[in-house]
Amino acid sequence: MEALVARNVTKRYTNHTALDNVNLTIPANRIFGLLGPNGAGKTTFIRIINQIINADSGQISIFGEPLSEKHIGTIGYLPEERGLYKKMKVGDQLIYLAQLKGMTKAKALDKSKEWLKRFQITDWWNKKIEDLSKGMAQKVQFISTVMHEPRLIILDEPFSGFDPVNARLITQEILALRDKGSTIIFSTHRMETVEDLCDDIALINKSRTILEGSKKQVKDQFRSNTFSIEHHGNNFQLDPTRYEILAQKVIEGDLYATTIKAQTGIKPNQVIRELIEKTELSSFHEKLPSMADIFIGLVQGEDEIALRTHLQESI
Repeated sequence: MEALVARNVTKRYTNHTALDNVNLTIPANRIFGLLGPNGAGKTTFIRIINQIINADSGQISIFGEPLSEKHIGTIGYLPEERGLYKKMKVGDQLIYLAQLKGMTKAKALDKSKEWLKRFQITDWWNKKIEDLSKGMAQKVQFISTVMHEPRLIILDEPFSGFDPVNARLITQEILALRDKGSTIIFSTHRMETVEDLCDDIALINKSRTILEGSKKQVKDQFRSNTFSIEHHGNNFQLDPTRYEILAQKVIEGDLYATTIKAQTGIKPNQVIRELIEKTELSSFHEKLPSMADIFIGLVQGEDEIALRTHLQESI
């Protein structure tokens, strides 16, 4: 079952179209990267899911049902703009926010203590939010987002302000939530996080969906048939009608690193067979574009993907 399906979702303001017939399918029990440059329409889409604003037209379904008020309790939302009550104590805040999502006070108390213990921050219970650092407050807000065990979790830049240790902790919790059955919509500009965490992605640009699919499908779509090899000696020759040598450098002694682009349709095994007949091959791997390459290429123009991929200096 799909966790969320959006069909022809459109939202216009007086002089601006924020979303223009956006279509998305988000599989259940996956981490879904919602990507796009600033102003692309991601935040508007997230606000529509959370029923903060309404779409002008189109339909959204949640777990097979039309989006309605009853789904508010099944969604956990961590906005980019954090919003905790500064004068409230951590424990009181967590209990209050959990009750707003439909939990009883007793269950909210138990869950709050369980999460603080998991994060090893039980001594924060009676601290006011205003006395916490930004990172500490973000931990509390993350807990408040997921404590009621929502089936759909929306995280907007969840790692903003975290040091590497706490970023790893939050990453582990996100993966655990997925493994327990939650679907996570993950909105971020950090492409390295997308590479590490996301199962599927969609890219919104200029109010429209321009790319959607699993991470593997997306990368396969932008393969350039470019390969990096390490080999001994640089005196081999390849058929120039089938191959182009893009770069070559000495690693050490007679060990070289070479980047080769093969003609479309030539498979990696064919390249390997031809190379081992011509040189002593030490390593071989295909150079796939990173999510950052794909993001930049599609936003700025598709030719840039080829340019960035071909001219990468890393072998």
